[in-house]
Amino acid sequence: MKTNWTQALDPLIRKYKGRKHPLDYQNTYQLLVMVLLSAQSSDKLINAIAPELFSAFPSMEALCKTTAEDLHRYISKVSGFRKKAIWLLKIAQELRTNEQIPLDMKGLTALPGIGRKSANVILRESGKKAEGVIVDLHVLRVAPRLGIAKSDDPKIIEKEIMKEIPPGLWAEAGMAISFLGREICRPTNPNHDICPVKASCAYYAQLKKTKKPAVQSKQKK
Repeated sequence: MKTNWTQALDPLIRKYKGRKHPLDYQNTYQLLVMVLLSAQSSDKLINAIAPELFSAFPSMEALCKTTAEDLHRYISKVSGFRKKAIWLLKIAQELRTNEQIPLDMKGLTALPGIGRKSANVILRESGKKAEGVIVDLHVLRVAPRLGIAKSDDPKIIEKEIMKEIPPGLWAEAGMAISFLGREICRPTNPNHDICPVKASCAYYAQLKKTKKPAVQSKQKK
């Protein structure tokens, strides 16, 4: 029987709806910079370097006046920091001001270093209309576990999820699945007891099928 994912995801979305992304940004400029830097790096690391980085470069105007070498000292702990510094400077030099940051999929993905995942995060956190579903590393792992997606390609997974749920749920569904992966459906030892979607989860169903029944001890005569 085909799963109705709109209904199946409802408890999960209600659990996490509106929760802020783990990146500790204060405005759209900071969000854009931090999302770009976070690729292949942890949110925890990006949050740690953010105060000093934004103290030195508090706006797009300030960022566009610096050099890659100056930027390196603030982001050198970030994976791929040299490439990311170049991307940030190109964005700053193109946009010039915070107010020029585009808030639609086409405009965001036209910026260096911003793909669909990053754009979906920025749109969701900015309260803009969703044009896709966030597929980060957690969603990449958890969505096939649940059974809402079959692929291991993030672009295909996004399309698969978008086909299963209405556009009105796109913004919250991706982030909710991400939080599920961060907190409950960990790579090892997922906590099925508190999972709000275990009733519809293909992985959990398979575990129940393969789990051996406990052997009952024989009663003494």
